[in-house]
Amino acid sequence: MLGSILTFFAVGLITLFVAGIVLAVVGTVFSLTLGLASFLLFKVAPILLVGWIVVKVIQKSSGSGSLSEADRKWLEGD
Repeated sequence: MLGSILTFFAVGLITLFVAGIVLAVVGTVFSLTLGLASFLLFKVAPILLVGWIVVKVIQKSSGSGSLSEADRKWLEGD
């Protein structure tokens, strides 16, 4: 009787220990994922957006959006 109670206690203790480790790992991965997502969303994305807008404005002002006649002939295969 006492042996089975100690066995149940040991199994429960090991289960709690393993569950704590698993939850700690899951929490760390979740935290790193949220940190990376917020960094990309609030630090990198605005810089990319501003750069994209600048490139589009420069392309519109320089008029380099259209193909030259030689490029058209090359693309059509003539």
